Order: sequence, then structure tokens, then C-alpha cells
Amino acid sequence: MLIKFFCPTWGLEALPLEEAAKKVKAAGYDGMEIATAPDKAAEAMAVMKSHGLDAILMAFGGGNNFPEHKAKYKADLEKIAASKPLLINCHTGKDYFSYEQNCELIQVAFDVQQKTGVPILHETHRGRFTYSAPATQHYFVTFPDLRLTGDFSHWVNVSESLLNDQVENMERAIKHTDHIHNRVGHPEGPQVNDPHAPEWKSCVDAHLAWWDKIVEIHRKKGSKVLTITSEFGPAPGYLQTLPYTNLPVASQWDINVYMKDLLKKRYQ
Repeated sequence: MLIKFFCPTWGLEALPLEEAAKKVKAAGYDGMEIATAPDKAAEAMAVMKSHGLDAILMAFGGGNNFPEHKAKYKADLEKIAASKPLLINCHTGKDYFSYEQNCELIQVAFDVQQKTGVPILHETHRGRFTYSAPATQHYFVTFPDLRLTGDFSHWVNVSESLLNDQVENMERAIKHTDHIHNRVGHPEGPQVNDPHAPEWKSCVDAHLAWWDKIVEIHRKKGSKVLTITSEFGPAPGYLQTLPYTNLPVASQWDINVYMKDLLKKRYQ
């Protein structure tokens, strides 16, 4: 099984996509995970192709109410899928939408996937229908073929735990995961400040155990490719900063390269 490693555009927004692609290629990534406007999807794909990189594109939807959100979600997915990325990673739904409304959005994604042949995954993420481990379980019953982008740092944060008391929920989610975001969260936040640091070892080990299981499952079932995005976020916001100066306490770029290299060595 081939494992491909991706770099997010998140944190590289100040660079033109051409320059970001060169930087990412030189650092040993296989591609980029790109959040861009749907009408820019084809352009982003062309840039990636010109640099010999694969592309994962992102979709979000939006609007002031559910009908608007659903319409934009569908339109965005159709535009993005038309550019034929490796897969689409979605921030699907809202934690405050009803179960039935979120199910409508999931069905829209299935319909677009069936029509275009582009895999559409739903990221485990705060604020979305996948905002917590227990909340996501009901959707597996309604949609047995539901596939996830596993960013379990969010669930660690939401549950204020390393999910040791939710083993069955995690096992089910892991079986539904086809793409990994390798950010490490902790019980009080979605991102440790530096995964090198020894004080975060228990958090890193917990996430590694989940990722190991995902890799093992895909190897056993004969998947040709598994994708992993190094997705530690930038400052200010995700990466902690010093008060008053707003200086980041570590380098987002260096952390993501470190995580890419750590998992490449671990799995290849």
C-alpha cells in the first residue's frame, strides 16, 4: 500500500499557489490539501499537476439558513468534483442542524460522489455533524458506507479526554476512516504546541495508536493508497502565541514536516 503525504495550504496563504507548490515539493510531500473557492478548483488542480503533486480539495457549504447551506454545499461539491481531485474533504453540516438536516447533506455528498466518481469524505471536526465521537455514531447506522477524514484532535478537545472511555466509539470511527489529519490534540485544546516536547508524549502516543490502526486496516483490506495530511495549524489561532507580542511558540512549517517525516518512517 502506498501512503501519500499532503501539506495543507492553511498557513501558506501568503504565498502564491505556484510558490507554495515548489516549497511543498522540495520538502518531500506528495501533494497539497487545498481550501480554495470552488471556481478556483480547476486552476488549483492545474498548478498541482504542473509540479507533479496530487491534490485533495476541501468543501464547506455555507449560507444564512439550512436551505441556503444545502444549495451551496451541493453546488460547491459539484464544481470541485468536476476538477477531479484525488478526493474531497468536507466540513459537512453543523452541530446545531437537526439529525435529519445533516443526513440530507450526507446524502447530497453520496449523490455527487456516485455521479462523479470522486471520493467525498467528512472530517471529524468541532462545529460539524461529526463534532464528537458519540454524536457521529448515529450516522454510521443510517449511512453504513459513510467515510471520514479522521482528525481526532477535535474529539479529544470536545471530550476533554484522550477518549480512553470511548474505545468502542473510536473503533467504529477508525473503521470508517480513509484519510488522516495528523494533528495532535490535548484535552483542553485541538493542538499541542509542539509534538516534540516530552510533556505531550501521552497525547502523541494516543493519536499514534489510532493512526496505526487505520493504517493496519487499510493494509489488510488491500487499499492501494492511504492519504495523510500534516495539519497542525498556524498562528495566531491554532498555534499558541506569546502574550503581547503574538509571536508563535513554535514553527508550524517545521512541526508539519516533522509529523510527515515521523509517520513516513513509521509506516514506510
